[in-house]
Amino acid sequence: MTPADQSKVARDIAARAPVIPVLVLDDADQAAPLAEALVAGGLPALEVTLRTPAALDCIRAMSAVPGGIVGAGTLLTPEDVRAAKEAGATFGVSPGASGLLLRACEEAGLPLLPGAATATEAMALLEKGYDMLKFFPAEASGGAPALKAIGAPIPQIAWCPTGGVTPQNKGDYLALGNVICVGGSWVAPKDAVAKGDWAKIEALAREAAG
Repeated sequence: MTPADQSKVARDIAARAPVIPVLVLDDADQAAPLAEALVAGGLPALEVTLRTPAALDCIRAMSAVPGGIVGAGTLLTPEDVRAAKEAGATFGVSPGASGLLLRACEEAGLPLLPGAATATEAMALLEKGYDMLKFFPAEASGGAPALKAIGAPIPQIAWCPTGGVTPQNKGDYLALGNVICVGGSWVAPKDAVAKGDWAKIEALAREAAG
């Protein structure tokens, strides 16, 4: 899969809803009902970060939920890419973009949302054919004003800001012409997941989707 093809698929996925839930899960038994609640609330694209031992099992469980589009976040190595693909991930997200990781995603046919935080990083990815990127860490890198400034000379790149995005500031990002969606964890609070309060999570998803 070429970088241009990857970016096209990533754009299509990003355009499904204004928020992509960023999920850190410890219990695979919670994965399917969580995905069902988020999809029912209007957030079909889900990012499961590879930060816990249960992450791959969670991707497997979520990939069986109708209407869900499950991706693997925190991809760092070619091994991560292969494991995520085998678990059923349909897209990948990375905090940055190394040559090895980009090649692994291209070879595996896994659409990638690669991370960038500066104009130089964005230009390097655009040179390779990637024009749908993750702005990370968003708030620590200057927030919406920084992304607006980067977008002025590089308008052909679309972004999904992640990292410090909240219900209070997400509107600042979504108001930018170069932002398609944002990534955030607030739609699946840890306490609600632990309690299995799927109704609360569906309500938060519905609010975010609106």
